[in-house]
Amino acid sequence: MLDTDFADRCNNDHGYSPDGTEIALSHNTSDRGSLIYIVPSSGGIPMQVTQSGPSYWHGWSPDAQKLVYCARRGDNFDVYVIDRDGQNEVRLIDAIGLDDGPEYSPDGSTIYFNSERTGQMNIWRMDSDGSNQQPVTVDDEYGDWFPHPSPDGNWLVFLSYEKSVEGHPPNQNVKLRMIPADGSSDPKVIAHLFGGQGTINVPSWSPDSEHFAFVSYRLIGQQNLD
Repeated sequence: MLDTDFADRCNNDHGYSPDGTEIALSHNTSDRGSLIYIVPSSGGIPMQVTQSGPSYWHGWSPDAQKLVYCARRGDNFDVYVIDRDGQNEVRLIDAIGLDDGPEYSPDGSTIYFNSERTGQMNIWRMDSDGSNQQPVTVDDEYGDWFPHPSPDGNWLVFLSYEKSVEGHPPNQNVKLRMIPADGSSDPKVIAHLFGGQGTINVPSWSPDSEHFAFVSYRLIGQQNLD
């Protein structure tokens, strides 16, 4: 267990900096909802980054100078970027519907995210300044969430729900799918599992791009003793 001092209501959204010396985390405050902090990877007192909430961390820039995240400002969740010292929050997306799960490509030129602007959740990408927004997946069979580019830049892994599922709830039969980052072939299913919320919300590739971590589980029924 890492000591994160006052940040004792952390949610799914946390991850190591590119050099492994720090962790960005999202902590549920009592007055503003989830806010983003940075803490040494060995533990310590978190440094607050975002002033407004809710804000849910999703990625570091390759040089560790910026954080990209999903946040609600007003009545809509969109993608934002901010300097690591908490200055210069910039809204990158202004689209109808939820935009979530942003993550930088390894070279920092692209940000991947998921968006429901078409009426169904799909994976999208854009330039790191928010321009040139384009769909990556257009499969009507699934709702796709949380794209994660591999460190070598070759692959994109993401979570897929059945299209009838709203949002990204837990306790669902879901799939992990993968697509070449260059779009040279269609997505393929690499795992069937029980999970959903918390399965692969944030970056989890190994540095050599050979493995990635995710969460699956099963529900254990309780015997009715009445």
